[in-house]
Amino acid sequence: MPISSIKVRDFMTAEVITLKPDMEVMKAVNLLIDYGISGAPVVDEMGDVVGMFTEYDCIKAALHAGYHGDMAGRVDEVMVKEVASVHPDTSILDLAERFVNKPYRRFLVMQDERMVGMIARRDVLKALRKIY
Repeated sequence: MPISSIKVRDFMTAEVITLKPDMEVMKAVNLLIDYGISGAPVVDEMGDVVGMFTEYDCIKAALHAGYHGDMAGRVDEVMVKEVASVHPDTSILDLAERFVNKPYRRFLVMQDERMVGMIARRDVLKALRKIY
């Protein structure tokens, strides 16, 4: 099977841990650690994606706390609001190229403006392992 025939949908995670915008940063940090993930989408009450919260954002919050003495705050105060995404029918090869050309560790998988999953660099490696 050629790698160009493998699609994002074949290796994406369909059940994605999500966070709420008004969630306390430390609660979100604990969820990332508990689930062993490096980032999670932030969704509003309608289930629409409004941002992404990552380990990077956690470190920013910790740095702020180090200078200002308070780790409190909400996810929506430190999350990234612009979220990179791919379609489930994108080829793994095209996705690999996007990973090489962008600093992202993960992309949301969106179809018809709804999140249907998430795919990370490691998933591309799993696809390569299956081929080779």
